[in-house]
Amino acid sequence: MELCYQLPVLPLDRPVPKHVLSRRGAISFSSSSSLFGAPDPRQLSQRRGAISYDSSDQTALYIRMLDVRVRSQVGFEPERRGSHPYLGVDFRTLHSRAESAGSIPARRIRRLFSFQRHLLSSRLLRGAPHLNPLHILDEDYCGQAKCMLEKVGCWSFDIFLFDRLTNGNSLVFLTFHLLNQYGLIELFQLDMVKLRQFLVLVQEDYHNQNPYHNAVHAADVTQAMHCYLREPKLAQSLTSFDILLGLLAAATHDLDHPGVNQPFLIKTNHYLAALYRNTSVLENHHWRSAVGLLRETDLFSHLPAEDSLSIERQLGSLILATDISRQNDYLSRFRRHLDENDLCLGHSSHRHFTLQMALKCADICNPCRPWELSKKWSEKVTEEFFHQGDIEKKHKLEISPLCDREANTISSVQIGFMTYVVEPLFAEWARFSDTRLSQTMLGHLGLNKASWSATEPEASGSSEEGESELARATEEPSSRALSQGSHES
Repeated sequence: MELCYQLPVLPLDRPVPKHVLSRRGAISFSSSSSLFGAPDPRQLSQRRGAISYDSSDQTALYIRMLDVRVRSQVGFEPERRGSHPYLGVDFRTLHSRAESAGSIPARRIRRLFSFQRHLLSSRLLRGAPHLNPLHILDEDYCGQAKCMLEKVGCWSFDIFLFDRLTNGNSLVFLTFHLLNQYGLIELFQLDMVKLRQFLVLVQEDYHNQNPYHNAVHAADVTQAMHCYLREPKLAQSLTSFDILLGLLAAATHDLDHPGVNQPFLIKTNHYLAALYRNTSVLENHHWRSAVGLLRETDLFSHLPAEDSLSIERQLGSLILATDISRQNDYLSRFRRHLDENDLCLGHSSHRHFTLQMALKCADICNPCRPWELSKKWSEKVTEEFFHQGDIEKKHKLEISPLCDREANTISSVQIGFMTYVVEPLFAEWARFSDTRLSQTMLGHLGLNKASWSATEPEASGSSEEGESELARATEEPSSRALSQGSHES
């Protein structure tokens, strides 16, 4: 079971504890669980993984998170929950691909490496000599990952390489390292085991089958957030509490993302769309899921109740700011503050708003990365777009803007997104923080835009069509055409 051999409190040689089977939140079971003995299917079939959320706004008192993939694997039919009457979509396997016979999934190999490290450490603790020489390779990769963390503040940080060096655990390693580097673990007296458990559960609740919205994207956003927190204006003004919120929000901002956008959930009558009344559906779900994991692991249980509630509320405020349908609202407010020069970081409300803008920049900073990294992200997000469009076409639903692979290209989608969403935001951020990093980001943005324009000079019509869709979306924030931002946020 993949959850067990990442948690130091759950030894591999023991059966899965009952409290894990009944845990609140989504547990992701992989096919590799058969290696160590799968739990009783009847227990899995009864599990609902409920997240209880006590809130005065009454919008999400209870979220029922049923892992349909687990039920289908053990022989139970998936439940329908108000989905489109002609469309039953399992988001856990939406972007998964069939593997060729006899092939070993890369994720399974990474898990075996992690299992191997656990066995090695167990032997060493017992004083037994190690017999398997393969651990040398694993230790060597960990050494390279530690070397990369020494340059975690560089804008050219290669999160894809770091994810490979950490056996697919980039989000856990990176976030833990940053929390420790800022001295937050000691300052807030965080329990190391609880923190590790929380980060592992966060990483597991991302759908790694998604080409774009997965744990690697969350790690990339967290690294970008770290870069912004080190900018002089923020470094001199933010409190340790602000930094803790910023890092946690970056790590959880797309938690349990289904790999489709809000319009898709609405048009298929998904239960999340009904729960949140078609308003910031995904962002609300990311926030509630993060709160569920915080409460499950009791990460802040040692703090006064009002402090824990404050963390949850402000965490929600940051995550909800990533809703691209409210892009113009935040951008206009940010521009007004800069024009009037009244943004005072001595006030907690202004610091929080600045954190919101920093998270928004980190969330869509891919076009501002060096070309090699930016190109990979562009291909991944467009693949996710087009996959959704294929599903909509297959079930005779209206194809969401920018999701039709026959009407759009990667370059047209990216040029439009850079022009109407990314450039306005980062231009204002450069006004706020006129530093070398800001100029570097704008420089990469211009070069990347030119590179995409050069890839298909004959397809200017397609590019103009993509740009016009995003232009209309920017002028009408409530428009369904904002699906690109909903995808990339």
